Amino acid sequence: MNINQHSSRDSRLAKLFERKMKPPVPLGSYEASDVIFLLKDLRDAQLEMPTEDREEAIQSGVHYSEMLPKEYEPSEQYLKLYRKTLDESAVLVAEGIASAAELIVRKRGLSCVLVSLARAGTPVGVLIKRYIEQRYGVSLPHYGISIIRGKGIDENALIYILQQHGVEAEVQFIDGWTGKGAIRRTLIEACRQFEEKYGVRLSDDLAVLADPGRCSETFGTRDDYLIPSACLNATVSGLMSRTVLKPGLIGPDDYHGSKFYEQWKPIDESNRFVERIAEHFDAVAQKAAVYADKVMQNPPEATWQGMADIRKLQETFGIDDVNLIKPGVGETSRVLLRRVPWKILVDRLDNPHLAPILMLAEERGVPVEEHPGLAYSCCGIIKPLKGDSA
Repeated sequence: MNINQHSSRDSRLAKLFERKMKPPVPLGSYEASDVIFLLKDLRDAQLEMPTEDREEAIQSGVHYSEMLPKEYEPSEQYLKLYRKTLDESAVLVAEGIASAAELIVRKRGLSCVLVSLARAGTPVGVLIKRYIEQRYGVSLPHYGISIIRGKGIDENALIYILQQHGVEAEVQFIDGWTGKGAIRRTLIEACRQFEEKYGVRLSDDLAVLADPGRCSETFGTRDDYLIPSACLNATVSGLMSRTVLKPGLIGPDDYHGSKFYEQWKPIDESNRFVERIAEHFDAVAQKAAVYADKVMQNPPEATWQGMADIRKLQETFGIDDVNLIKPGVGETSRVLLRRVPWKILVDRLDNPHLAPILMLAEERGVPVEEHPGLAYSCCGIIKPLKGDSA
């Protein structure tokens, strides 16, 4: 690096440290020792819209981050199924968490900073933090911040983290799962822009529990199985809404926003979910360590194969907008919980991981079609509201 390059980087770093960032406010139902949310509290804002109205707005060009879906309050029958699913898959999920955590330790060491992408990444980040603390005796800092497809990552949150932990900090981004890879692509571009602006290179590696889309290099599994935290919304994510970036509500010095649904504490499953998975960490630790060692010896590539398969579905069903196809169990759950579904495609109807998907589809009267040969266990297709696609 020559003198001019040094000077340029120093001036960009100065910009980062001259910003005075707002301290975080207590949010969410997790313990502060589990995660600190760098989000603006929007609990008093009226942002929820009826599902059909919101869908129409999104497909008419209003960005999804400017409004919120009406949160799904689970029926007693669905809640029983969720808990049964959690009990049945707890060991499998614990193994995936442990595997991802072991990879993070090998890649980033035991002084890294965990940064979950709210909100699907938060339960996974809490569990990874818990695993590393239990296995290695180190309590890593863990933050929940916002990233939004089409708008980018919360730059103010990143600045706060670097001001707290230094520009040389090893930051590990975490999400729940991958679908088409839109968030990974957004993260790659956001890290590039951040370096250009502030002279700090952050790793765009995204650690996930499940990577069926094959767009991550740090994952617990590439199998598309049901992650129970995908079955619910706020009530398994620390009672936080998805993140919001709306002009007039979020100023230039604010963090992206989120609503804290504090009134739902009586039905909150967030901490129960974490405890139920963490019970199995000791039992899966050795297997996870062996997995991580093998992966480090033969690192996998991000092939983005999932996106290629989605292009085929676009052609098959004549769908112009690829954003209307949501692949994988996690994304299909989201379609059923907060969008207007057209149909659900499944690899096979007897797939044991799909019971909550099939129940939600039945509750909403959404047709389910078998589509053998899917790269994913299932795909949710959102109803196109204009054109001849549907």
